[in-house]
Amino acid sequence: MNNDSLRITEIFHSLQGETSTTGFPTVFVRLTGCPLRCVYCDTAYAFEGGHKMSFDDIFASVSQHQAKFVTVTGGEPLAQPQCIPLLKQLCDQGYRVSLETSGALSTAEVDSRVVKIVDFKTPASGEMSRNHYENVNYLNSQDEVKFVICDRQDYDWCCLQIDHLKLRETGTDILFSPSQGQLSPKELAGWILEDRLNVRMQLQTHKIIWGDEPGR
Repeated sequence: MNNDSLRITEIFHSLQGETSTTGFPTVFVRLTGCPLRCVYCDTAYAFEGGHKMSFDDIFASVSQHQAKFVTVTGGEPLAQPQCIPLLKQLCDQGYRVSLETSGALSTAEVDSRVVKIVDFKTPASGEMSRNHYENVNYLNSQDEVKFVICDRQDYDWCCLQIDHLKLRETGTDILFSPSQGQLSPKELAGWILEDRLNVRMQLQTHKIIWGDEPGR
């Protein structure tokens, strides 16, 4: 028996709506709690509450969906220290595991098999000062850096960060996402093409399908 536990908001089976595995059936393990308060946050319901689950119960819930992809998300999953051993044990069980993190907490101890999706915060997010830029040192070619862009100032800042943080040298994919309701996808696409910027623009496919329905 595994006596470790975490506070969980929800575990659900859906299609991955973002990143390089968009469209694949995925089990999402949403941990409770987050030290950030981004202005565009769409998972504020995960800030508090939830319920304690043992690792064994988490593994049982994940396995019933028979998916090969598992995404650990939040909130900010790394705010709970036991997230680190959870990620490792999910990898040990043969899942293709990804971690969605705000970039505000260190990823140094995250298992190297985990695909890290590091969401550095832009000026308009209201939480830019929380970025833990040392996380760039722990990126490898399987990982992805994500920027949620609210306006032109955010876009210009992101372009500068690509060079300043030397993100090209990490080999990671760089993702630009328009903040829903704040920046039109068409406008962001136009900027990327005009600047001949080699980044991946992504939309939240799950919201196109299900809207803002929780657990999707």
